[in-house]
Amino acid sequence: MKKRKILFLGESYRADAITWMKGLKEFGDFEICTWELQTPNNSKLNRFKRILEYIFSPISIRKTIREQKPDMIIAERTTSYGFLAAISGMHPIAIAQQGRTDLWPDGSILLPFKKIIQKYAFKKADLIHAWGPVMTISMKAVGVDMNKVLVIPKGIDLSLFFPSINNSSKIEAIVTRSLQPEYRHDSILKAFAILNQKGIDFSLTIVGDGTRLQFLKDLATALQIENKVIFTGRIPNTDLPKLLQQSNIYISMPITEGVSASLFEAMACNCYPVVSDIPGNQSWIKHRENGQLIEIDNIKMLAEELIWSFENIESRNNAILQNRKFVEENANYNINMKIIADKYHELLSQYSN
Repeated sequence: MKKRKILFLGESYRADAITWMKGLKEFGDFEICTWELQTPNNSKLNRFKRILEYIFSPISIRKTIREQKPDMIIAERTTSYGFLAAISGMHPIAIAQQGRTDLWPDGSILLPFKKIIQKYAFKKADLIHAWGPVMTISMKAVGVDMNKVLVIPKGIDLSLFFPSINNSSKIEAIVTRSLQPEYRHDSILKAFAILNQKGIDFSLTIVGDGTRLQFLKDLATALQIENKVIFTGRIPNTDLPKLLQQSNIYISMPITEGVSASLFEAMACNCYPVVSDIPGNQSWIKHRENGQLIEIDNIKMLAEELIWSFENIESRNNAILQNRKFVEENANYNINMKIIADKYHELLSQYSN
């Protein structure tokens, strides 16, 4: 029998997208071809070029469909690639909402336009992915047909992300989010400066790359903690489990969140989660039960809760055991990607009948 082929619209280099495509090949025996915008979104001029490229992209996508002859189209982000999938003329279509609403940033002049194209994408899609319950709130609010929504995270590979014993007598914290302003690394560094002033020993590993790298390095120096902060830069995803296993506290302070695979990875490796108090994190973390929820940009609270987490060893140990069990039951990539792949086959058989 001929392999079914899927056309993926989205940034194929993103870890999230790689997980999705890899799972479909592995558990659905799909062949995957990709299409993405070529202009980087890194300057005002490029942003303008990217919008132009986006406007003309339906022609390029239709050409790809003619050449590749995919059986199905999938796309990430309901307000960008998801809309392009919706107007491609192809079915079945599966689109994924990536953020809590995908209507971002809040004050954008494009927001009314994004709402219109998102509504159209939702209407045309045969299947809508909500990687977690927090994403369904905005879907229900705009009247999405919830029968089309599959609420399940892609999950993480538990054979790579597994616990190791960490009996360190100091805080060994790790941050694995992209070095962009919305992830508030500066607040994290300032909280650790407070710990340093109190004479509390720690090491802080900041993984990844982004526009703020140099700014954050300079800030660590200005706060006189540069000898305790390690900036790894971009690393292969295969090196990440080892770094998580060497850490005992995971910190993530985004101002908005959909479903964070990074959080699941940390939970799987027995890192105690200290995260921002926003809906995307409240779905998984209960304050001082299985982690900490910190007000956005409340540096003093972050410092105090880090000390509390570290001093309350029993509470922390109970939490990491509970979190590992939760990830095994709810975010196992082998189980979840099989469910998703089966769902795609089901859609394809509906369309071929």
